[in-house]
Amino acid sequence: MDLVRGQRASELFQAQSHLYKHIFNFIGSMSLKCALQLGIPEIIHNHGKPITLPELISALQIHPTKAGFVHRLMRLLVHSGFFVTTRVHINQQEEEEEEAYDLTPSSRILLKDNVTNLSPFLLAMLDPVLVSPWHFLESWFRGDKVTPFESANGMGFWD
Repeated sequence: MDLVRGQRASELFQAQSHLYKHIFNFIGSMSLKCALQLGIPEIIHNHGKPITLPELISALQIHPTKAGFVHRLMRLLVHSGFFVTTRVHINQQEEEEEEAYDLTPSSRILLKDNVTNLSPFLLAMLDPVLVSPWHFLESWFRGDKVTPFESANGMGFWD
């Protein structure tokens, strides 16, 4: 009986984990959009070497009360594979190291000067005009509108 309960508990955990993954999946895309809008890939690229968190915060020109949240954003984007962390020497005389952020191939194709720049596509696909129709799927299925876009915006995509 305990084995059966253990198996059910394991199945429940797997089911919850699967569901949570899908519920929170949008956070990665929206965090990437935020990083692009803040100019983080360009800042790191223009820095010419991996950038420390204080250097990044200074370059971002954000409200001082938001500075503490940049680490969370970067940690999520590192976990998602858009940036990597490395250790850099704080200065030449000391052996003390600090964590710094660098670009990955995925973030390099978001750079403005890159021939394969996907920044405009990313911003377009995550624009509220194109994201909001996904909130209207149920009413679209039940209604007479031709597309979910029309359900959300009251007109067709090309109108």
